[in-house]
Amino acid sequence: MPADLPAYLQIAAELRGRIVAGELAPGAKLPSESRLMTQFGVSNTVTKRAIAVLKAEGLVEGRHGSGVYVRRVRRLVRDSQGRDQRRRSGPTSPFARDVTSSGQRPAWEHESAEVGCPDAIAARLGVEPGDPVLRTRYRYLADGSPIQLATSYEPLAITRGTPVELPEDGAAVGVVARMDTIGVRIDECVEEVIARAAHPDEIERLHLPSAGALMMVVQRTYHAAGRPVETADIVMAADRYQLRYRWPVD
Repeated sequence: MPADLPAYLQIAAELRGRIVAGELAPGAKLPSESRLMTQFGVSNTVTKRAIAVLKAEGLVEGRHGSGVYVRRVRRLVRDSQGRDQRRRSGPTSPFARDVTSSGQRPAWEHESAEVGCPDAIAARLGVEPGDPVLRTRYRYLADGSPIQLATSYEPLAITRGTPVELPEDGAAVGVVARMDTIGVRIDECVEEVIARAAHPDEIERLHLPSAGALMMVVQRTYHAAGRPVETADIVMAADRYQLRYRWPVD
């Protein structure tokens, strides 16, 4: 840790490390301000600023008259196992299945528009920049609380004029189920996961505690016989999700 780092940030880093390592587990009480003052040889003002940093990051919460505790966060599991299997019963939306299996109620908001394909998305879809695509922006909720954002793109060369041109207006829900109805059989899904800091609009739309929130971004692309038919950026707060991947080993 840099020696010239302000004392309150050094204390915040020390406590954050203990939380991340599990030494201070969810529900555990943080050392009192007086104990931190003694341990680090600082004033009460410095310890308050350190705790304020952790509160802003959403790692801890204060309880009136009791102290400061590590937050308990209920993580939603996004399980790759059977995620895109074709189902004869139950929800065909993978998100709905994830949330329902956790005992919560799924819901989502959406907005679709025809746009010229952005350069980066064109590379993922194998189309020319500016080609017409349908962009749909989503906000997903579990028990009424926003938990995930996504922006998807579909080439209108595939879906224009079909019953599934607008993703949320047909009877089928979910990319695999929708494409099946127009004879486009998805046979592969590729995902790449990156981590980054939250953008300001994500903080607002997901009700995140601070600009320091860490996000996981899943860049997903569906293929049918080698042709990309849909791609999406799926954005979630790292402390609200658990990604689980499984595959056979030959």
